[in-house]
Amino acid sequence: MGFERAQEYTFKMRALFNKRALYSDETEMFQTPCEPEPGDVVTVRFRTKRNNVDAVYYISGATREKMELRESKNGFDYYAIDIPVGEETILYYFEIQYGKLTCYYNKLGVSRDLQEAYSFGIVPGFATPDWAKGAVMYQIFVDRFCNGDTSNDVETDEYSYIHEHVVKVEDWYRAPQNMDVRNFYGGDLQGVIDKLDYLQGLGVQVIYMNPIFVSPSNHKYDCQDYDYVDPHLGRIVTEQSELLTPGNQDNTQAGRYISRVTDKRNLEASNQLFIHLVEEVHRRGMKIILDGVFNHCGSFNKWMDRERIYENQPGYEKGAYVSQDSPYHSYFKFLNEHNWPYNEFYDGWWGHNTLPKLNYEASPDLMADIMRVARKWVSPPFNVDGWRLDVAADLGHSPEFNHHFWKEFRRNVKEANPDALILAEHYGDARSWLQGDEWDSVMNYDAFMEPVSWFLTGMEKHSDSYRQDLLGNSDSFCDAMRYHMPSFYMPSLLTAMNELDNHDHSRFLTRTNHRVGRLENSGTRAAEDGIDKAVMREAVVIQMTWPGAPTLYYGDEAGLCGFTDPDNRRTYPWGREDQEMLRFYREIIKVHNRYPALRTGSVKVLHQNHNLLVYGRFNEEEQIIIAVNNRQEGISAEIPVWETGISKISESEHMTEVFRTDRSGFTTEKTDYQAAAGIMKLNLPPQSAAIFCHREEVQE
Repeated sequence: MGFERAQEYTFKMRALFNKRALYSDETEMFQTPCEPEPGDVVTVRFRTKRNNVDAVYYISGATREKMELRESKNGFDYYAIDIPVGEETILYYFEIQYGKLTCYYNKLGVSRDLQEAYSFGIVPGFATPDWAKGAVMYQIFVDRFCNGDTSNDVETDEYSYIHEHVVKVEDWYRAPQNMDVRNFYGGDLQGVIDKLDYLQGLGVQVIYMNPIFVSPSNHKYDCQDYDYVDPHLGRIVTEQSELLTPGNQDNTQAGRYISRVTDKRNLEASNQLFIHLVEEVHRRGMKIILDGVFNHCGSFNKWMDRERIYENQPGYEKGAYVSQDSPYHSYFKFLNEHNWPYNEFYDGWWGHNTLPKLNYEASPDLMADIMRVARKWVSPPFNVDGWRLDVAADLGHSPEFNHHFWKEFRRNVKEANPDALILAEHYGDARSWLQGDEWDSVMNYDAFMEPVSWFLTGMEKHSDSYRQDLLGNSDSFCDAMRYHMPSFYMPSLLTAMNELDNHDHSRFLTRTNHRVGRLENSGTRAAEDGIDKAVMREAVVIQMTWPGAPTLYYGDEAGLCGFTDPDNRRTYPWGREDQEMLRFYREIIKVHNRYPALRTGSVKVLHQNHNLLVYGRFNEEEQIIIAVNNRQEGISAEIPVWETGISKISESEHMTEVFRTDRSGFTTEKTDYQAAAGIMKLNLPPQSAAIFCHREEVQE
């Protein structure tokens, strides 16, 4: 065969070979069971167009086995192979043959150049809680959510924190000031309890609370006592006047703080209130996870006690800062061991002396103490449903120890509560921690928050930069998802915390105004000017339909704005909510919760263009199509919905639009669309998003 004839032959072969029909992933539809135990047999499936390929091979290491054609359905062939699993992870990919044409398929999709790093995986024994897969989560920064008990409020001048006195903010609606860490608005656990019916009505399934343990700051990422809820968030049942004894008439405000946070009656009462909160959460069928800050603590911590809060309090040992003979001496790394008192000279996280880094490698006692804490809160009587782990990759002094720590952490937590979730804060590739023996999943920055923000707003997640070239760039969006999502095995992907914003980044609604800035150089009003609620609604549609656990940051549903920390920590605007936005959130959450495919189904991009994205979520029973038009003008497109499993050979297929949002608002009115031969003709108005469903019966 001459060169020209060979080229013509190859061209015809490629034209006949439909690579867009090729599909597999790690969901239950293509890997059954998707969370196997050692000794199970896993059925791996691969989909092709019907009668379109000559052979499909399963390849794992040196193993290359031909797969069996086991089912033909809706114009597709499904090849399968049964794989016995042992203790070790199995990595695999596929080889597809059609005539003289050979290609491969892995997590990147179809490829002629195989990259084994993107192989699919079977991880025996790795399972994440079913309740967390695709669950709607709600993050609460407790001081700013709701003040349910004014008697526990931090008082102005009650104590000094980082050289200045703390302040009780009297006006709940006042925006945060630039130096906000010492300002307290009074939100507490009773406020959360009071609003549980509201959260349940919103459709929330999991509550994630920022730190609640004893701490002098409003954010509480500088823990003072891991064993107790802060009485300023819990209950204060004793005051300074009750604790005074002759010769100790300390009526100072500092004395009042010490009595509030060291007296066991306040601490136990606060823990009891938390137990009540968890019981109320569980009674509503919801879950709750806590924030664990185990890389560092605060200089106020009873183990360090730099501020000498615990030095003369009954029932407390001397802190490492107070005495060289402290039982907690090894908990910290002092930088001048031979020159006591060394006081200020200890290892602080990022050099901050208010955040002493915990020195696990040198202290088996510290390791044991933190493992005890990890077990305590997920066990009776507290019964918390999991941990979110702050700066988890920073813990320890070496990568080797870091991984050792998290393996031990997982073992302890899962032994105490097998159904607990372990979810870490992490930026960048978390693959090495997501191998089934450390974290369950992560806060999903790389494969959700950042791609969505760039695509819909062109804004960096802190509002520190604007990129016109990334606004509407669907190629960049899809590439980011394509290369970052393979870091997750499916149990991790389905439980990844998909946020648009949180306590560390600007509010997404603020990013829609394309204003680069922060509170100190732009002011509060600039975060609210020129916002675009239509774009916000587009983002929430993606959030509620992309693989993972959609996580609301308190107040987003009420229309809160704000630049990055501290402006993103405004109080929930009770009585001043954006009612239309609230109604939108309630309805879109209903859609998310209605369709199993949106919680655990496969995902496939079907169509993309500038400022236009269409993708599908699907399983055996239902196919959901999501279309997002971020343009300033309407658009028409033909969408190959057959790629989600809808019949390409039937002329009578149709899809039902179940949700739509655009500039004018949103609607849940149902509209039928034809999908003859697996193609749906779609018309989208400017700045809109729509959700379509195909299944035997659309549930109300």
